[in-house]
Amino acid sequence: MRYSRRLQLCRRTAAQVLALLAALATGAAARADTARGEKLAKQWCASCHIVSSDQARGADFAPTFASIAKRPGFTANRTAQFLMRSHPRMPGVHLTRDEARDLGAYIATLAH
Repeated sequence: MRYSRRLQLCRRTAAQVLALLAALATGAAARADTARGEKLAKQWCASCHIVSSDQARGADFAPTFASIAKRPGFTANRTAQFLMRSHPRMPGVHLTRDEARDLGAYIATLAH
């Protein structure tokens, strides 16, 4: 009897741990919000980059978001990772992981 109770407790605990892990994985893999990415692009990036087709000008040194999206090997995830690190010409913009993911996803929509 004691063994079966212990086995039931272990199974129940394992089921709870698996449910918690599944919930955490689902939250971490939440879909990117391209509309939010577009808003961030217009707010933070449009002073240098052309971020949408309705924007007339950007800085000569900054590639358009559409050209970035069409580069060989481009992925939204790789771009999001890049955006988490600053580079010399990019001003001190500090994005959260979600913001970088949303911005990368928005840039990906411009590949077509």
